[in-house]
Amino acid sequence: MSQLQAILKYQEIDTKLYKLERELAGCDERKEYVKFKKFLETAPEKLDALEIKATALKTEAAEIAKKYQQTEETLKDFEHLDELVTGGADIAFYKKKAQSIIDQLKKLKADLAVLTDNVKTTDAEYQKLKKQVISAQKQYAEASEKYKAVKESRAAEKNEIEAQLSAITKEVPETMMETYKTKRKERIFPVVGELTGNRCPFCSMEPPLAARNKLTGGATIECDNCHRLIFSK
Repeated sequence: MSQLQAILKYQEIDTKLYKLERELAGCDERKEYVKFKKFLETAPEKLDALEIKATALKTEAAEIAKKYQQTEETLKDFEHLDELVTGGADIAFYKKKAQSIIDQLKKLKADLAVLTDNVKTTDAEYQKLKKQVISAQKQYAEASEKYKAVKESRAAEKNEIEAQLSAITKEVPETMMETYKTKRKERIFPVVGELTGNRCPFCSMEPPLAARNKLTGGATIECDNCHRLIFSK
């Protein structure tokens, strides 16, 4: 068997493995498994972010509450306003100052209410996410077992194909085999094809003449466009 025949035979058998892998990758059991896996992988970061946000909001709310209390204390300066007026103080000045303090208190109270609502909302989101995580952990375990069962049901078929591939690997040049496997990992499949009308059989790009001239004695070239291997008989 020539080197070219060997790699084509390998690809023919590998097509069965590729199909099996696609079927496993597209099965509902794997989709469920991957869905819960991804959720659980990102959940800790989301929980941490919510916790940090809630802590920052609580700190800000505490600072505003403290400022509100301090501002409220300044109103005590107006408890003896009658005495000040009797002593000749400008009532308009004190009224304006008192109104300014009251306005500040109203704003601080409104800001505090908004922050309090945000804290409650953030805490509710945190608690909801925690419950979702607990539920997802159980569902992930169940989905994992189901997907494992599906893979095990195809294990004998997969092992048989891999044994056939292993047997023919020794007939393929090591460099060509490495190139084939590298492209396979990059999800390029099929990897090898015959030049058709001076064009790549996969993407229809026409390789340069200089490259096509190298296609002798079972040699292959790489398509500049789709990066598959091309041969010519």
